[in-house]
Amino acid sequence: MFTSIWLLIIAIVFLLALSAFFSGSETALTAVSRARIHAMEKAGSRRAALVSHLIGMQEKLIGSLLLSNNLVNILASALATSVFISLFGELGVVYATLAMTVLVVIFAEVLPKSWAISNTERFALTVAPFVNVIVKVFGPLTNIVTFLVRRVLSVFGINLDEDSSPLSGHDELRGTVDVLNRDGAVAKDDRDRVGGVLDLHELEIEDVMVHRTVMESIDVNDPSDELVAQILASPHTRLPVWQDETDNIIGVIHAKDMLRALAAKNYDVKKFDVRKTMVEPWFVPESTTLQDQLNAFLRRQAHIALVVDEYGEVEGLVTLEDILEEIVGEIADEHDEEISGLAAQVDGSVIVDGTLPIRDLNRALDWELPDEEATTVAGLVIHEAQMIPEEKQTFTFHGKRFVVLGREKNRITQLRIRNVNG
Repeated sequence: MFTSIWLLIIAIVFLLALSAFFSGSETALTAVSRARIHAMEKAGSRRAALVSHLIGMQEKLIGSLLLSNNLVNILASALATSVFISLFGELGVVYATLAMTVLVVIFAEVLPKSWAISNTERFALTVAPFVNVIVKVFGPLTNIVTFLVRRVLSVFGINLDEDSSPLSGHDELRGTVDVLNRDGAVAKDDRDRVGGVLDLHELEIEDVMVHRTVMESIDVNDPSDELVAQILASPHTRLPVWQDETDNIIGVIHAKDMLRALAAKNYDVKKFDVRKTMVEPWFVPESTTLQDQLNAFLRRQAHIALVVDEYGEVEGLVTLEDILEEIVGEIADEHDEEISGLAAQVDGSVIVDGTLPIRDLNRALDWELPDEEATTVAGLVIHEAQMIPEEKQTFTFHGKRFVVLGREKNRITQLRIRNVNG
């Protein structure tokens, strides 16, 4: 009898080791970085390819490991109960329950999972061949269990879609970068750049365009010398050309084309003809996404487009630089005017121009003001207040206090913003 008890104890230890293996394998194979495994697979690693294969059938993988883990845990508990009953009689059931609970939690759950999560890749690559065998053995049984689970859940109106994912690829990538930034592994600027790329398919041209009220353009009927002086004085290399009224854009002039035309006329500004130098304007709808517009700029090898609304009226212009700035932040050169529209104050507040885009403010201060209903800070205040505020009026929303510092006609020109708890 003594010998049989020792054999049962050895069997229990072996089963606990198997349980630890299954628990660690599940943790490693579900937590391992798909990107790193994919890179190793491309480099020729067969084990990485096997890990990638197992991850690809995640439902069957987890089902097989859970089924195996439960089988060995139940068997180990049954054997332990037999041993303790032999030693302590009816109280052995209680002792077996307590002992197996402690052993399973420490040695079959916490320890292997902590080990696996501390070195996920190596653990996953090591166990992959053995887990692959387990999946092949228990795969058919797992399919039956999964089918039964789906049928039971469907009775309660819960339908599981095999191909559905609670997060899109964009959301998963954004969440990963946010977590890495929070942990200090990714710098804020890098996080913002990745976020800018991911936002391109959500943002529309109207979110970043230069509005027609502040759009610089030239009148085709102005004297040639005045046109040349205006083009040379502008910080922009491309300017829209209008005729009769500012909304009637008939072309776009490039400063370099103007210089070529002047060189051909021995730099006689009186002979410069803007009509012969300008190119046809390119009109795009304001509802175009930034991703589509970026691709269109690259296809056409263009840098500027005029933005029109659904009625064909000019609303503003958008440039390739405007879209790139959504990714990399403000791009300034030696000719740009350094007007950021944002000034930090010693009391912790900030003074901003009403025309400052909400996205730029969020990026600069790491805030999360909503930009779904309005593009600019002034637009956000008007939307939330449901009115055009007067000077010195104060509003509190989204955890911030907004004070209107300046207003011209119906436009809010300047605001002070501070945290409510600041």
